[in-house]
Amino acid sequence: MHDVVTPPRAVVDPSRRSGLPRVPVVVGALVLLGLLVVASLALGSKPLAPAQVWHALVAPDGGEASTIVRDLRLPRTTLGLAVGAALAVAGVLLQALTRNPLAEPRILGISAGASLGVVTAIAAFGVTTLTGYVWFGIIGALLSGLLVFGIATRTRDGASPVTLALVGAALDASLGAVTIGLLSASAYTFEEYRFWVVGGLVGRDASIAVQVAPFVLAGLLLAAMVARGLDALALGDDVARGLGNRVGLIRIGGGAAAVLLTGAGVAAAGPIAFVGLAVPHLARALVGVDQRWTLAVSVLLGPSLLLGADIVGRLITPGEVPAGIITALLGAPLLAVLVRRARVVTA
Repeated sequence: MHDVVTPPRAVVDPSRRSGLPRVPVVVGALVLLGLLVVASLALGSKPLAPAQVWHALVAPDGGEASTIVRDLRLPRTTLGLAVGAALAVAGVLLQALTRNPLAEPRILGISAGASLGVVTAIAAFGVTTLTGYVWFGIIGALLSGLLVFGIATRTRDGASPVTLALVGAALDASLGAVTIGLLSASAYTFEEYRFWVVGGLVGRDASIAVQVAPFVLAGLLLAAMVARGLDALALGDDVARGLGNRVGLIRIGGGAAAVLLTGAGVAAAGPIAFVGLAVPHLARALVGVDQRWTLAVSVLLGPSLLLGADIVGRLITPGEVPAGIITALLGAPLLAVLVRRARVVTA
């Protein structure tokens, strides 16, 4: 007899249509995101009126308001849009591919690969800028994702949801141990690394958003291409094949998209928690379990959550709390709720 945790019905029954009317939800999510973008540009240690923000964007005059908006707040807002969308969509993909409602971008060891890439950049190559970290983080994430899928496909069950989760967990632990070892051996590496690992948007300039944009766009495009197939996968591989789906290609496409999105998001902003776990559940609660609609809402709610956390972090103290800390504080109670909702059966 074994205890098996089965996911909530929202993950395993794609035929069930539930939630609110979908078009109004998408419009509402878009309006919310627009308001948070304006708030991100206007709020901070020196609040600005919306009219000042608009003037700084369309007719910069070199004054204080223009400098604050264009040089400080616009880059971090743009990066928040990209990273929030990337992590949220990666969460949708990973929960669908692994059929695990608690899956998030760490589950395939991708975040650990990005972290090891950053530490390697500092310790072995002396890289000391965020623009330099990004490339090493992306390369580390891509290599770890390829390694997980390479190992999983060589097992007896192939790249099944359970195999992917187990191999990813093992790789996450292994790469995490190597990262800790490198940090323990060099105080300088630790000092440089700790700024990145907290996770947040502060201190990131426009060049970082430009660097990760191609990876995010490629990942979002792949996610859109496999969305319909993910619904079929939720019914099981045999049923999906019977419906004419190419299960292997769907898994490869979805996995590649998740790797690209997680690698780009984590490399640019650090390992921000909660976004990839919470947003997919919220999206499914709003529009049901059709993956195309879930992805469409998640790509709007992810940036909203990250920008909202970033704004809160600016305002709650005289200094500034990184967005990664704010999202982590929200993540623990959500995880407890999700675990309580999971149904335990005996087989």
